[in-house]
Amino acid sequence: MKIYVSEDYKDMSRKAANIVSAHVILNPACVLGLATGSTPIGMYKQLIDWYNKGDLDFSQVKSVNLDEYVGLAPTHDQSYRYFMQTNLFDHVNIDPANTNVPNGLASDPEAECERYNQVIRSMGGIDVQVLGMGHNGHIGFNEPGHAFELETHVVNLTERTIEANARFFASKDEVPKRAITMGIKSIMQARQILVVVSGEDKAEIVKKAFYGPVVPEVPASILQMHANVVLCGDKAPLSKIM
Repeated sequence: MKIYVSEDYKDMSRKAANIVSAHVILNPACVLGLATGSTPIGMYKQLIDWYNKGDLDFSQVKSVNLDEYVGLAPTHDQSYRYFMQTNLFDHVNIDPANTNVPNGLASDPEAECERYNQVIRSMGGIDVQVLGMGHNGHIGFNEPGHAFELETHVVNLTERTIEANARFFASKDEVPKRAITMGIKSIMQARQILVVVSGEDKAEIVKKAFYGPVVPEVPASILQMHANVVLCGDKAPLSKIM
């Protein structure tokens, strides 16, 4: 595992964007595995800035996102498709047909999971998978206790996750109770994994994930078994491992 310690969030975002942009430059038709959440927003802003300066070309890039809420339309302002459109896709020259997010409105979510697995296979797999990490070590919507061998699947969101996401909705009752997520197996099949972390409140889980035992109770701990992981964070979340 490679660890990049950054001075602050802006520096971390730039370092993470450097890793993603290297894939785009070296392989213009690369497959990017993308994540939502507050942590990668700075990375996306940096990629957009370099695109606007003419340094990056996304015209042949393909992308697959980690997850989506069941029941939310792509136009819903809390859907992850909407997040990706507003934070990256609408600002670069990526072909909309090459961007993939699970369909939260699929009439058969289980069938949608299998379709999504096939999409990833048809692309030849993911070149670099971007991950954030929850306070309990979840990656995507793979919560503590989930089996490591799962591919894309439907999950029932934990009460803690629902409460954490309630701030984005008018009320807790509006937070979706289920989501479609890439499984640990899908994530681990990526050729490179880029983990971005920010904030002092992530320090303890970073230590558990990367220096503790590999157990389903800390989903991110499985990343210790991957041959090509890059951990990129500012000083605060890396304070207990450096």
